[in-house]
Amino acid sequence: MTPAELSAALLAIVTRAVERRGAQQEVSVSLDDVVLERPRNRDHGDWASNAAMKFAKRLGTNPRELAGEIVAELTAVDGVASVEVAGPGFINITLDAAAAGALARTIVEQGDAYGSNDQLAGQSINLEFVSANPTGPLHIGHTRWAALGDSIGRVLRASGAQVANEFYINDAGAQMDNFGASVLAAAKGEPTPENGYPGAYIADLAAAVREKVPNLDELDDATALEAAREIGYELQLAELKESLLRFNVHFDVWFSERRLHATGADGTSAIDQAVERLRAQGHVYEEDDAIWVRTTDFGDDKDRVIKRGNGVYTYFAADAAYYLSKTDRGFAHKIYLLGADHHGYVHRLKAIAGAAGDDPERDIEVLIGQLVSVNGARLSKRAGNIIELNDLQAWLGTDALRYSLARYPADSPLTLDPEVLRRRTNDNPVFYVQYAHARTHNVGRNAASLGVDRSTFDAALLDHETESALLGALAEFPRIVAHSAELREPHRVARYLEELAALYHRWYDNCRVTPIGEDPVTEVHRTRLWLNDATGQVLRNGLALLGVSAPDRM
Repeated sequence: MTPAELSAALLAIVTRAVERRGAQQEVSVSLDDVVLERPRNRDHGDWASNAAMKFAKRLGTNPRELAGEIVAELTAVDGVASVEVAGPGFINITLDAAAAGALARTIVEQGDAYGSNDQLAGQSINLEFVSANPTGPLHIGHTRWAALGDSIGRVLRASGAQVANEFYINDAGAQMDNFGASVLAAAKGEPTPENGYPGAYIADLAAAVREKVPNLDELDDATALEAAREIGYELQLAELKESLLRFNVHFDVWFSERRLHATGADGTSAIDQAVERLRAQGHVYEEDDAIWVRTTDFGDDKDRVIKRGNGVYTYFAADAAYYLSKTDRGFAHKIYLLGADHHGYVHRLKAIAGAAGDDPERDIEVLIGQLVSVNGARLSKRAGNIIELNDLQAWLGTDALRYSLARYPADSPLTLDPEVLRRRTNDNPVFYVQYAHARTHNVGRNAASLGVDRSTFDAALLDHETESALLGALAEFPRIVAHSAELREPHRVARYLEELAALYHRWYDNCRVTPIGEDPVTEVHRTRLWLNDATGQVLRNGLALLGVSAPDRM
């Protein structure tokens, strides 16, 4: 019996209790009302529910009395071994071994799909993260958002949402001109200009410009600057994409800010149109020769200028146009992942949503990440003033880096210990989980060599206490995935995998999948192979949600 099947049975029982009291018009019952939890103390059963406590008051009855009614019916459900009322009205449920053990076969048969759920089905989400300026390499802060953002996207998709990972390319504005001037100066052997970009990577880009534009010295200043800027931009953006792909991070959309400034056939830009759309919503006014958006209507600390008196649009205008473009592309919900220095953007972005006619509390989320550091990490030789993603990846490895960065909540400052991450020991969390997965494959190989296969399955034979604990944890996986997606917290998957690995190692020490010596292969061995392979499948599925590999051998 799966948790979903048990929840369905409980839902039907509570619904009947409501109907018996004639309260179905006033009291509605859904699956969200009968969520099952794993008791911390396994002596209290396999599952627990507080449904009686939740509905007793609305039904005008005592929680323990209502719990007693529910228990009477639950006891008769196939696969339920015992049910008892505890405390003020908690319901503790114990499954019989066969009902609990059947999950092993279910997991193996579902394969990669196990853990997926429809919690967020029907939601269309735009997930924007990293969004680094294409003026230099990705640094350690971008690395954290790359790992975390990609993992959030994976758990959202596993929970039924339609998700587009999006990278906003800040390729307009003064920083691009400063970048171009830096590349041009290096190409001409001149010092880095004021507000320019230093670093050996600029020299590399300059060399590429020289190669592509042999007559650079013969061009007028404006043409030479444009050539240096555009060639440097193209090459640097290509490197960003390459670095992210090597880090196992995929973006569905690379959105250029230049699209917002480009003028269409009607002579207007997306930014022009955005201002008019906000004006139509009634939140735009003019004062001191400037155009303002009344963002204080939506919790911002001050109204924002969207167009200055000199006719120049502000960054706020581009932000508004970009937000509206996401709506126009069919995304009802927008998630922004921003760095620790972007706290000021939270109210601004929510105000844009409100001014656009959306619900700032429902249609937009802004997640702020905290700083991350790595003990002993050296500044990039190429960039000179940052710790690069490429260097971190080469030093620590993709798996260790991704797992460690996704293992903690976004809002917690983080310092990674490279000595731990490079160890092949159990105190390295990613090694511990990957080793558990590799061990399931090793058990499978040994089983095959001794003639143990999955030709038969008797769930009732999985009755050892370590099997009960392992099956209980495996049953939790879909709920963990759904909860991680709902809260945008993939670290819950990582912590779950570590607990699952510990339970698997304990089971491995107590229950043999292969016979000893000349002992014959029995149904117990074959059935345990199902449980072994089910555990490997869940470990593999969980690691995939974090963008981490699941090696067969270690």
